[in-house]
Amino acid sequence: MPLRLLIGLGNPGPEYENTRHNAGFMIIDRIAARLGATWAKERKFDGWFARADGLYLLKPKTFMNLSGKSVAAVSGFFKIPPADMLAIYDDVALPEGRLRIKPSGSAGGHNGIKSMIASLGSDQFPRLRFGVGAAEEKSLVGHVLGRFDPSTEAELHKSLEKAADAAIFATLRGLESAMNQFNTAEPPRPKPARPLPTAGQGTAALPAPTHPPEST
Repeated sequence: MPLRLLIGLGNPGPEYENTRHNAGFMIIDRIAARLGATWAKERKFDGWFARADGLYLLKPKTFMNLSGKSVAAVSGFFKIPPADMLAIYDDVALPEGRLRIKPSGSAGGHNGIKSMIASLGSDQFPRLRFGVGAAEEKSLVGHVLGRFDPSTEAELHKSLEKAADAAIFATLRGLESAMNQFNTAEPPRPKPARPLPTAGQGTAALPAPTHPPEST
């Protein structure tokens, strides 16, 4: 069956914009822009919702740990089984920018996926994992809620666009073809010999999505 629902996982609110944990939001915003889809707040789904040529897009606004509540509401309303949805989210087990598409699996410690599994009663849903790198010297929470290094902004943009490519490709060609096309190994990026200068630098200035007023 073709994919019918694409879900970008993240946390709502300006304090979370462009953080690693919001990679799912960042990717699905790119997908919506390419498809010409317009976001609207849907109270019955507790999230931002959009449609494009028979495809549904969702950004839960329940906060990450309760993402499954929003996903289950859309799934139940449109009768979409888990196998026909694609969850898009960040993964600390992958190097920054690396992609992995899987047809199913465990939560791997990701609270958004744990919530989806609990709410749907199944882990048999496809997922697109976007690498945000390991938490090296920071705590895991501090790492995922932190923003990407400004020095990687150009490469990050390319990686996010590639993730959008992968999701759209999966809807058109199927999951297996997308896995063959995008689950390729990439050489690790070399680290600089010394720290890059940070004086005067801000966080990666990626544009925040704009949303229309809440629907009634």
